[in-house]
Amino acid sequence: MNRIEHRQNESQNSEARELIMKIAIASQDQQTVTAHAGRCQNFWIYETSETTVLDKSILELPQEQSFHHSSPHEAHPLDEVQVLIAGSMGRGLVRRLASKGIEGIVTRETN
Repeated sequence: MNRIEHRQNESQNSEARELIMKIAIASQDQQTVTAHAGRCQNFWIYETSETTVLDKSILELPQEQSFHHSSPHEAHPLDEVQVLIAGSMGRGLVRRLASKGIEGIVTRETN
């Protein structure tokens, strides 16, 4: 493979990576959308590519890593997501998420 082909492949691979989005849904009981994102310790993580779900997993956090108990100035396991969906979230959490490039979305949906 010559350099031009290698660069084209790298470009195509980076474009494919850009299409993948990670979405976290607060779900304390692992069944429904949790109303209070700050105290939630369980999150469904969806990895998507446009309209396709590529992967779905549960992230279980210890209490000290819930948003309510953790520092906004330290790394957090949810820092890799682009969107966090919950039934509610306070302004402080919305600002914390935004500072890390994460969009916080409040929904009335429960499942």
